[in-house]
Amino acid sequence: MSWYLLLVAGLFEICWAIGLQYSDGLSKPVPAFGTVVALGISMVLLARAVEDLPVGTAYAVWTGIGAVGTASLGIALFDEPATLARIAFIGVIVVGIVGLHLVSGGH
Repeated sequence: MSWYLLLVAGLFEICWAIGLQYSDGLSKPVPAFGTVVALGISMVLLARAVEDLPVGTAYAVWTGIGAVGTASLGIALFDEPATLARIAFIGVIVVGIVGLHLVSGGH
């Protein structure tokens, strides 16, 4: 259950990170509100996950999910560069997330 909570926390991390762009640095009230709500949900779920998972592993996976999702959506939504190197390094983060999951008894 903790891994599921961590996954959902990571998805909400993507939401709030992308929300920063849509809220223009939290200056637009409606997107800013959604960003803050997503941040709160993400943090609460992360806190619940670390009740059963090592904090270092959980934090690394949480930030990894957020980084991969945010970088990918940056390419898809905001025309950020989709260079081969950038995609390769996003892939390295994915390998790290999967590796941490496997070595932490997450199967």
